[in-house]
Amino acid sequence: MDIQTLTVWIRGRFEALKAGKDAGQTSAELALIAGALLVGAGLLVLAIRTKLMEKIGIINGG
Repeated sequence: MDIQTLTVWIRGRFEALKAGKDAGQTSAELALIAGALLVGAGLLVLAIRTKLMEKIGIINGG
């Protein structure tokens, strides 16, 4: 998972959430966007953790 790609995707979903709220979307539509944001945030945390574990492995193994 690419951290930069996930970050851009999350920013896009956040902007969609803000625009949807301003445009008067229904609660269900906003909840769906918010759920996607949470999934994206979880994937971002996983990607960062994986990257850190790689770096720690290099330091410990080198």
